[in-house]
Amino acid sequence: MKHLFLIRHAKSSWDNDNLSDKDRPLNPRGEQQLAPLGRALLRYGAMAGEIHASPALRAQQTLKGILPSSISEAQIYTNPELYTFDYRRLLQWLQNCDDQSQTLAIVGHNPALMELAATLVPHAPFELPTASFIHIRLPIKHWRKLGNREGRLETFLTPVDFSFEAFNRKNQKRHKSAGKATIKDTPSVLLGQAESLNQLHRGVMLGLDDEFLHQYRIALRRSRAVAESLAEVTGNKSLKSHISHLKRHAQATSNLRDLHVFSQDLPQLCSNQPELLRALEQWVCARVDKEQKKLAKRLASKRYRQSLHSWENELQSRQFRKLIDKLSTGDIQNSVEHRLRMFNRKTAELLHDAPDEDIHNLRKLLKRIRYLMELDIDSWKSALKTLRKRQDLYGRFQDLHVQIELVSRFASNHPDDPNGALQALLDYLAVEKDDTRRLILSIGGLKAG
Repeated sequence: MKHLFLIRHAKSSWDNDNLSDKDRPLNPRGEQQLAPLGRALLRYGAMAGEIHASPALRAQQTLKGILPSSISEAQIYTNPELYTFDYRRLLQWLQNCDDQSQTLAIVGHNPALMELAATLVPHAPFELPTASFIHIRLPIKHWRKLGNREGRLETFLTPVDFSFEAFNRKNQKRHKSAGKATIKDTPSVLLGQAESLNQLHRGVMLGLDDEFLHQYRIALRRSRAVAESLAEVTGNKSLKSHISHLKRHAQATSNLRDLHVFSQDLPQLCSNQPELLRALEQWVCARVDKEQKKLAKRLASKRYRQSLHSWENELQSRQFRKLIDKLSTGDIQNSVEHRLRMFNRKTAELLHDAPDEDIHNLRKLLKRIRYLMELDIDSWKSALKTLRKRQDLYGRFQDLHVQIELVSRFASNHPDDPNGALQALLDYLAVEKDDTRRLILSIGGLKAG
């Protein structure tokens, strides 16, 4: 069995007409594509064998940008034959490769790569954008046996699948309009959030960029907050089951999100302890992988898809439109003020030794207030600025709470701490959390205006 990865170089520049095609470099967007592409290739096993690249500058820059630091120089090759746009030359080159190589990756050019894929597998992709790759499994022992349509397409990924930045650029218009509508536009706002859930679904399933999950959680929480407020204001009970489903979907992402945040913070937390950093990163990576598979299984389930489809049908129903028609800006204002009073009352009751869960609940209440305010954003501009800062503070407290739990869990499985680095990290996190708690207690409630 052989594995072939066909990697198209990142986006190149056409700014200088005096350069030959072979000497064209990557443009700024192409350079930004390299790190996400490298992570995706590493995850899918493209770095397991030999990596061959065209000598063209854009291919060489792509090769350099995608290679992990751990890779051996003995795996890397530059071949003049790969600077071609003719798939037949690529096929001939492959048929002459050393059979010791079980996995080969080629960094090359279109249309040669795309046409080669069409020759090797049935139902090959119709396009191969820059910084995209195709993984083909070949049921052969010898490269010289490579023939027509004998392979199996294992993976086809483009930048919008593994880079939220690329995804967001493609969907920029939708993201710009999010959260700027009035109460009468609530159905379209919620349908927009439902569309976001569908569009983010693949990125969340693949788990190659943490930002997909972050934005997915935002769409879920915003939808739930608005639905809860509508149910509260109108007394309508038909939204109850949908609210419950949205809540469960969000809860299913919490563990993975916490691990993402912890992983991002680890280099700073362990800046002076490289051994501890490596050990924690390996431990977190294993847990992320487990949680990612668990979440992907859930998102692939028929029950999950049915719940979202049912929610979309509700939003498009005549009954829901009638519900919105009865609402006014005043209704939203009353709901915001009600939640603000609830927040201020709970804040006033907060003691210095209150359980962490009490502060966490206040954080969740802040999020719901914010999403409500954003339905009538012009009326709450100044309040939103204050609320976002407060939300960041409460979020910091929750992150510290979770990180202490995670480090403690790691410590229970690794009791040896010869230089005290693990205990020092726990002590640091505890001090940071206590300081954040005192700050939360000192600033009190929120004003309505």
